[in-house]
Amino acid sequence: MSIIYIGIGSNLGNRNRNCLEAVESLEKSGLRISKRSSLYETKPWGLKEQPKFMNMVIEAETHLPPRSLLLVLKKIEDDMGRERTTKWGPRVIDLDILFYDDVQIDEADLKVPHPLMQERLFVLEPLSEIAPQKVHPALSKKICDLRQDLGRTV
Repeated sequence: MSIIYIGIGSNLGNRNRNCLEAVESLEKSGLRISKRSSLYETKPWGLKEQPKFMNMVIEAETHLPPRSLLLVLKKIEDDMGRERTTKWGPRVIDLDILFYDDVQIDEADLKVPHPLMQERLFVLEPLSEIAPQKVHPALSKKICDLRQDLGRTV
């Protein structure tokens, strides 16, 4: 089984419930969740004129290969009503593969580790809660150090 980390975010509707519903859907899809962070309210990133987000990260085990995992995440997003209109825009749910073991993938529609995570406090804060000593395979830095590099506020 592979160890994966998934970032979860929502800024439309009942944000807390959306994140927790996504966790339930991930479990129903066969992921074995071993850790989950607290929920964090965060400012929007990229497109700033939109509602605040609720974010969290889970650690899970899966037999799915990375591309199949991506398809499962996209299906959950679609089933929960995600509309892909504006890049970094408002969304009911957003599910991102942050890590898949220590695998590095650089394809047009699948990049692992997530290429912008080191710039996003809304990822690093919950990730550092559940996996502070995890080393980013491309940057060779611990998550707690990447988190500290971004400062103290979410």
